[in-house]
Amino acid sequence: MIVPIGYAIWMSLFREESSGLGFGGSHTVFTGLGNYTRALGDSVFRDSFLHVALYCLVYIPLMVGGALALALLVDSAMARAKKFFQLAYFLPHAVPGMIAAIIWVYLYTPSLSPITQFLKTFGTSWDFLGNDAVLFSMANAAAWQWIGYNMVIFYAALQAVPRETLEAALVDGAGHFRTAVAVKLPMIRSSVVLTMLFTAVGAIQLFTEPEILRAKAPSLAPEWSPTMYIYQAAFSKHDYGTAAAASLMLAVLGALLSFVITKFGNRWKEA
Repeated sequence: MIVPIGYAIWMSLFREESSGLGFGGSHTVFTGLGNYTRALGDSVFRDSFLHVALYCLVYIPLMVGGALALALLVDSAMARAKKFFQLAYFLPHAVPGMIAAIIWVYLYTPSLSPITQFLKTFGTSWDFLGNDAVLFSMANAAAWQWIGYNMVIFYAALQAVPRETLEAALVDGAGHFRTAVAVKLPMIRSSVVLTMLFTAVGAIQLFTEPEILRAKAPSLAPEWSPTMYIYQAAFSKHDYGTAAAASLMLAVLGALLSFVITKFGNRWKEA
């Protein structure tokens, strides 16, 4: 881990420049923080963080809330076939991310999607890849793949809740819903914070869904997210110094985000 990070730091301090009129090849020039200022000065790079921030506002509540709701439902005393539903919810996570994104492109494409055909039978339509809906479509595709994984984490934490505590809550007159909210949820706070941390750090690295969907979604530019910007800088423009600098700034953002979530999560756990 240390060697690649060190190499990225070294690359971020240099830039390849052409000699003369371009006939003399190129040479490496030390730029110091030049690549960092170049990336930060690029409005496309700055806008990519805004795009991901909007995505996180949709994706994180959907992911954490959905996984928690499914875990509580499976853990409910009224639930039947728990093993079957655990497997059914987890199976989408076994599908590779690229394949999952392609599946959702098929389901979102108006001329191919059985969903849009079904909506037409009721005289309505919905453009999943339109400017106003593509953000929610991406969040849905990512949540479909990861919600079962996080549900397993929550369900495992729920198994550690003392059964006598739940029985005492029922004896005191608490219904199943109140027991879930007032007893189970506070006792798995650590798992909730951990899942929020993993989800947030993963969300800012968003790449697969927008990269696949942009073939059909006109509002998704090639540099829509920070990771897409880094990919284009490195492999399309061959500007490895800027790509390395942008990667390190994204890593710093992930570290800061982890610190903030952990800090507030610890306060919530102590509350």
